[in-house]
Amino acid sequence: MGASLFSIGLTGLNAAQAGLSTTSHNISNAGTTGYSRQRIEQSTNPAMFTGAGFFGEGTKVDTVKRAYNTFLTSQVLAADTKFSEYDTFSTEISQVDNMLADPTVGLTPALQDFFGGIEEVAANPASVPARQSMLSTAESLVSRLHNLSDRIGEIRAGVEGQIKETVSQISTYAKNIAEVNNKITIAQQAGSAQPANDLLDTRDQLVKELNQLVRVSTSTDADGSMSVFIGTGQPLVIGTTPTRLEALPSIADQSRLAVNILTQNGGTITIPESLLGGGKLGGLLNMRATALDSTQNQLGLMAVGLSTAFNAQHKLGQDLNGNLGTDFFTIPSIGVQRYTNATTAMPDVQYGDVSKLVGEDYRLTFTDTVGGYALTRVSDGRSVSAADVGLSITPAATSWVGDSFLIQPTRHAASNLGLTITDTRMIAAGAPITAAATASNLGTGSITAPVVSSTTSISAGAFGTSSAPLKLTHAGGSLTGFPAGQSVTYTLLNSSPITLPSPVASVPYQSGMTIAVGGVSFSIAGALKDQDSFTLGPNAGGVSDSRNAVALGQLQTSKLMLSANGQPSATLQSVYSQLVSSVGNKAREVQVNRDAQESLVGQAYEAQQSIAGVNLDEEAANLIRYQQAYQASSKVMTIASKLFDEVLALGR
Repeated sequence: MGASLFSIGLTGLNAAQAGLSTTSHNISNAGTTGYSRQRIEQSTNPAMFTGAGFFGEGTKVDTVKRAYNTFLTSQVLAADTKFSEYDTFSTEISQVDNMLADPTVGLTPALQDFFGGIEEVAANPASVPARQSMLSTAESLVSRLHNLSDRIGEIRAGVEGQIKETVSQISTYAKNIAEVNNKITIAQQAGSAQPANDLLDTRDQLVKELNQLVRVSTSTDADGSMSVFIGTGQPLVIGTTPTRLEALPSIADQSRLAVNILTQNGGTITIPESLLGGGKLGGLLNMRATALDSTQNQLGLMAVGLSTAFNAQHKLGQDLNGNLGTDFFTIPSIGVQRYTNATTAMPDVQYGDVSKLVGEDYRLTFTDTVGGYALTRVSDGRSVSAADVGLSITPAATSWVGDSFLIQPTRHAASNLGLTITDTRMIAAGAPITAAATASNLGTGSITAPVVSSTTSISAGAFGTSSAPLKLTHAGGSLTGFPAGQSVTYTLLNSSPITLPSPVASVPYQSGMTIAVGGVSFSIAGALKDQDSFTLGPNAGGVSDSRNAVALGQLQTSKLMLSANGQPSATLQSVYSQLVSSVGNKAREVQVNRDAQESLVGQAYEAQQSIAGVNLDEEAANLIRYQQAYQASSKVMTIASKLFDEVLALGR
C-alpha cells in the first residue's frame, strides 16, 4: 500500500511540476510576439483491479498544448493583409494627392499664368515686354509639367524599389518557413508526435509577417509541415521546399518590375499582377496600376492636348516678321516598346485626332506577314480601333505573326514637352489675312475681320498680294470675284450652309451672311450698292494685329479633349481638375478603407488573443494552484514513506 501511495504521489508531484514549468514558461513569454499560451493536458493512469474493485494509480501528463484557434488566426491574417495593403496604398497615393492639389506646385497656377501672358500680348501685340512675358510664362508651364512628371517619376522609382525589396523579403520568409517546417517535422517525429509548440509559434509568426507583405493561405500536412500559398494559390512553400521569387523588368514594359518565380533550371515564370493581392506588395502593385500610371498618362494627355491645339492655332497666325506662325511647342513623341519579337520591324505610330485620346496604353499585335494587326487596350484587353482612340498607325511592310508592341501615347509626354520659340518676334499674334471695305463704296456694307482656319491657300497666294489683294464685288444681288480653284461655302440668314465648287461665278448676297473660302471665313452685313467691293489680302502691316493672340487665349476655355459623341467635351483645366479630383477621391477612399480595416484588425486580434494570449492574473492563480498540488503530492509521498517504514518495523 505504501509503495502504491508513493507511486500515486509521485505522479501527482510530476504533474504539478509540469504545470509549474508550463505556467512559468507562459509568464516568461507574456511579452513575446507571436507566443501562444500553453497548458498541460492530464489524464488518469490505468486503474489496478482487485477483488474490492479498481484502485486508481495516479495521473499522467499527456501533452503540453498551446491555446490556438485556427478560425480566429485565419481572421487575423485576412484582416491584417488587407490593412497592410490599404496602409501602403494610402501612404503612397497621399504623396501624389498632396502634390497635385498643392496651389503652389500644382499645374493650375502655371496654366492660368500662361494664358494671362497671352492676354497681355492680345492687349498689346507690338509690346516686346508683353511678348517676353508670354514666353516666360510658357517656359514656366513647361517647367511645371516637367517638375510634376519628375516627381511622379521619383515616386514611381520608390514604388519599384519597394516592390523589389518586398519580393526579396517574401523569398527570405519562404526560406525561413521551410527551415522551421523541417525542424518541426524532426522534433515531432522524435517526440512521439507531440507538438513542438514553440516552433509552431515561431512558424505562425513568420506566416503572419509574410502575410503583411502578401496575402497567404496555408494548409498543414500530416507530418506537421505547413504549405504556404500566395495570391490566388501560387505555391510559395511546399513542405521543406521554398519557392524563390525575384522582381525583374517586365517583358511587357521594361520600365516596371514584375514578380517572377525562379525555376530550378534557371528560367523564370512571371506571376500576373492580377493574381497577387493583399499585403504591402498588393498595395504597391495597386498603387502603380491605378494611381501612378493614370496620373502620368493624364498629365501627358494635357501636354499633348495643349501642344497640339496651341501649335495648330499658332500656325494660323502671323509673326512680327510677316511670316506665318510655326510650332510653339515641341509635340512629344509616342512611346513604343517592343515585346520579345522575332523581327525588328516597328510600326510607325503618330497622333491622329488628339481629342479622342483618353490617357490609356495599348498593345499592338501583328496578325499576318503584311502588316495586319490587332489593337487592344492594356487596362481591360478590349479591342479598339486606332482612329477611335486618337492614333494613326502605319504598320511595317513585312511583319511576323505574333510580334507585339506596347504603345504609350501620353505616358512620357509631360516630361518631353518643350518650347521651340525663343525669339519674341516669332510669336504669331496677328492674323495673316486682312479685310476692308473699299473707300468708294456707296452702300453701308461692312466686312468682319477674317478668321483663318487653314494656311494652305494663304501660303499659295490665293488672296493675292498686299499691293493687289483679292476683290469681292457686289453686282445684281450677288458677290463675285472669288479665287479660282477654291470652293466657297456661304450661309445666308436662317438657312443651312451651301457649298459651291470651283469655279464660282457668284454667291447670292444677304446682309449678315458668312462666307468661307480658302481656309478663311468672314461675314458681310449692310445694304450694298452695285459695284461696292471688299478686299481680302495679306496682312502687310500687322504689327498691332492681335486676332490670333485672341484666338490663342480662347483655347483656355475651349473644349479640346475627351471627345464624347464625336465632339470634344473638356477644356485643359477641366482635364486637370478631373485628375486632381480622381486622385483625391481615390486617396480618400483608400484612407477610409484603411481606418475601417484597422478597426477590424484590432477586433480580430483581440478575439484571437482572448484565446491565445497570456493573462498574468490567470497564470499567477495557476502558480498557486500547482504549488498547492505539489505540496499535497509531497505530503502523500511523505505519508507513504512512513507507512512503508511501519510495515518494515513489523518484521523486526
